[in-house]
Amino acid sequence: MRNSGTILFFGAILCLGLPSCQIRLPTVTIHDDPLRFVRLEVDHTVGSNHLHPADITTDEMRAVLAGMIIDEPHLFTSFKGKGEESPRHPAFKTGEIDFFAPLLAKGLRTATPEEIVTFYQVTQQTAIIQIVTSGGMFMGIDGLHVILGNYRSSTHYAPDPGIGDTADGRSAPLQPIAPQEARLDFEPRAAIVPLQKDFWSKLLRPERREIIVPFKMLKGTISDMNRKLN
Repeated sequence: MRNSGTILFFGAILCLGLPSCQIRLPTVTIHDDPLRFVRLEVDHTVGSNHLHPADITTDEMRAVLAGMIIDEPHLFTSFKGKGEESPRHPAFKTGEIDFFAPLLAKGLRTATPEEIVTFYQVTQQTAIIQIVTSGGMFMGIDGLHVILGNYRSSTHYAPDPGIGDTADGRSAPLQPIAPQEARLDFEPRAAIVPLQKDFWSKLLRPERREIIVPFKMLKGTISDMNRKLN
């Protein structure tokens, strides 16, 4: 019995480090409709004691979203069809930036140190398949952390035949609902801080797509990055 109790105790400790065991509590809704949301949540996978509320403007948030770049693996880049995206392309289109920037900035100005700002967008690809882009952000002492949990992830993804479809991602926007092969990058690349993870973070938490944008470096490039949107 004593051994069983010990096993249960350490099992609970391990579970607390896994995303599937974390309790995610939406606290404040900034915007919510059937296709998109921006809201504040408590998510222990990214910790607490963030520098919130954070003084960030809509223009600064536009610059952050405009600088986010997706690098997708592509075996035949030279045979890219007309109208197709390059394997390296912006993570957000101009209309998406216009929509999300003021809401995300408002979220960071509203958040408490325990909260993060999450975002979610779903588009209909076919009659039965939806595509999800979701993630979150918070202000740390080293800059603005941006986590991309899903980028155009299919809600119809099933890892093995006979297994049901994945969830739609609304309840856990930081958690991938399908394999994430694309790499998250930022332009200018000099405006991001290299991520450093200790042994226990790597063991207890899966790798996630995350960038850190220090605002002291970013502020000097805001006007140039906003010009790209116009």
